[in-house]
Amino acid sequence: MSRYLFLLPRDRSKVLTAIDLAPWGARVEIKAAKRSIPQNDRMWAMLTDVATQKKHHGRRYTPDQWKVLFMHACGREVQFIPSLDGATFIPWGQRSSDLSKDEMSALIECILAWGTENGVKFHDEEAAA
Repeated sequence: MSRYLFLLPRDRSKVLTAIDLAPWGARVEIKAAKRSIPQNDRMWAMLTDVATQKKHHGRRYTPDQWKVLFMHACGREVQFIPSLDGATFIPWGQRSSDLSKDEMSALIECILAWGTENGVKFHDEEAAA
C-alpha cells in the first residue's frame, strides 16, 4: 500500500473506501488544513524584513535562520544534529510547509509581535496594522 492524500470534504467517500480496503496495521493520519500560499508569502516577507533590519546576538541571519528561531519561539521542535563529518551542527525540524493554517497564523503573529517589540518596519501593510 502506498501513501494517499485526500482532501475533505471532497474526497470523503474515497477516504472511507481506502480505510475499508487498507491492510491490517495500516496507519491513518488526519491533519488540519495546510497553511495557505498567501500565509507562506507573508511569512517570508516578514522574515526578510526582520533579517534585513535586525541582528541576533550581534550577528546577521538569513530569513531561513530567523524562521528557525521563530518556530522555536512558537514551541515547534527544533533540534541540532551533528553533520556527517562532525565539524558543525545542522538544524532539524524547522519545516514550515507542514504547518496548519492555525499554526502558520500563530507563527506570523509571533514574528509580528517580536518585530513590533524590536522596531522592525514591516513592508506588508497588513502586518503593520
